[in-house]
Amino acid sequence: MNLILLGPPNAGKGTQAKKLFADFHIPQISTGDILRKAVADGTEMGKIAGPLMAAGQYVPDDVVIGIVKERLRQADVANGFVLDGFPRTPAQADALDKMLSGLGKHLDAVISLEVPHKTLVERGSGRRVCPADGSVYHVDQSPPKRAGFCDKCGTGLVQRPDDMPDVIEKRLQKYDAETSPLKDFYAKKGLLKSVDGVGSPDGIYEEIKAAAGKGRR
Repeated sequence: MNLILLGPPNAGKGTQAKKLFADFHIPQISTGDILRKAVADGTEMGKIAGPLMAAGQYVPDDVVIGIVKERLRQADVANGFVLDGFPRTPAQADALDKMLSGLGKHLDAVISLEVPHKTLVERGSGRRVCPADGSVYHVDQSPPKRAGFCDKCGTGLVQRPDDMPDVIEKRLQKYDAETSPLKDFYAKKGLLKSVDGVGSPDGIYEEIKAAAGKGRR
């Protein structure tokens, strides 16, 4: 099962990708993660991307596509994959189609998690993180036993800069601008499936499986 999982920051893509991996053994392939790994491993494409990333420069599409192709050739994607963060534009999506065809693969579905902006901001701005052990809490949904302190080590919790409401709003605006034409691209191909991303994680997961043709409504 080969999927693209679309969704703005705080939509719950990571949670759902873990569930897909547990059931179908298909890894979540995050563009940011594989770029960093390619650089660390010293792959051909990683050697090109490394200096650009270090200088804070844009990594060209052909390099990103090359790194994704390297990743899709690895053994753990034999049962499929979940792409997260790629493609971001119709041009990248077109390149992905050609790449998959060359690898003898195809996309089964493009799942878009739809969550209202207000909910996304609430999810993100309520997140608190332990700087000592990385534990994550939420002031409303999963609060620590003692407000403001980690349950495990007692360290004071912090709010990351990326979780400030104004920062989240800017990221959401950027996401909407990027993904609107991408959704149109896949809708025309009949691959786009929209799933309500508000509700219980298990309920959302059942909808994702149904959209991908692996479950029943």
